[in-house]
Amino acid sequence: MAVPFPETLPAGYEWFDDEPVFDPDRHLQLEEPHQVVMLADLGYGNDEISTKATPVAASSPFRVLSDEGAAVMLEVARRLRPFARPAGNRIERMTRSGCYRSRWLRDLCTSQDVCDHLERIYGTAIAPHPMPVHLGHINYEPSRLEAAVDKWHHDTLPLDYVMPVTDPARVPGGRFEYFLGTRQEAAALAAEGRTPPPERVVAPEFGGPGYAIALHGDMVVHRAAPLDALAERISMVNGYVALDTAIDDQSRTADLIIVDDHETLWTEWAKTAAWRSKGRLSSVIDGLEFTSDRDAVIASLEAAVSDVQRAIDEMRAGARMTEHYGG
Repeated sequence: MAVPFPETLPAGYEWFDDEPVFDPDRHLQLEEPHQVVMLADLGYGNDEISTKATPVAASSPFRVLSDEGAAVMLEVARRLRPFARPAGNRIERMTRSGCYRSRWLRDLCTSQDVCDHLERIYGTAIAPHPMPVHLGHINYEPSRLEAAVDKWHHDTLPLDYVMPVTDPARVPGGRFEYFLGTRQEAAALAAEGRTPPPERVVAPEFGGPGYAIALHGDMVVHRAAPLDALAERISMVNGYVALDTAIDDQSRTADLIIVDDHETLWTEWAKTAAWRSKGRLSSVIDGLEFTSDRDAVIASLEAAVSDVQRAIDEMRAGARMTEHYGG
């Protein structure tokens, strides 16, 4: 892992005391996706793609959980529902930090088997996200039909998978959708009061609960559409990072200030920024050649600690609204 999962719980959290133990032999049924869409297919250029975690944009749905695992996931999600709250102005009901309450969810979200499987799909070395607030994020249905489960957006983290927890075949509407275009195109549409047109929207057909789509969440604009009738609709998102700290950070952690408990957020944010800077500082130690170019040396040091400095600046700046592109 990039940063080990904490050995102690934050204040205000405690473990569920009567849930099954995660068993990959019983609870996983990992299968390969049939298709992978690349960032270039969405219209991104090589200069932008080269600085990102992976050139992969999204996979077709593939199975992650067995029938037994999907049933446990549904029960865990239902037990976490009492802790649901809004995510800024984007999502009406979601639960974060569930991995500080459910050991089963924690072990699924940090599973090396699942991580290795996604690593092959993404084609790059990855690890579960260093911030546990990004592990096992759960979205619930809204209280109003006209409200999207989650508005058009790109994620606050680089890589993730999106998994229906309730059976998508039995949910009226609420489809997961992604835009066959770039973030820049989505922003231009939003500036005109428009959202991605239907002919450029993909709604993958999931084989059932426990299937997932691998997503380059920071680069792919996506949403969970409105329901056609009020019904239980639950999905889970689990986050990952590329282990190469030389690439772009691809996160908007400042958006989480109005979303996550500060008891968890500040510490997780600091550790993640420190991990990235540690990797970049190691590159300076190992790779910096003798030179009389003072400015080049300064620039290498500034780049190495830029994640830490950005975290400090954004923490001090305080809360801001979460970004999205509308309904």
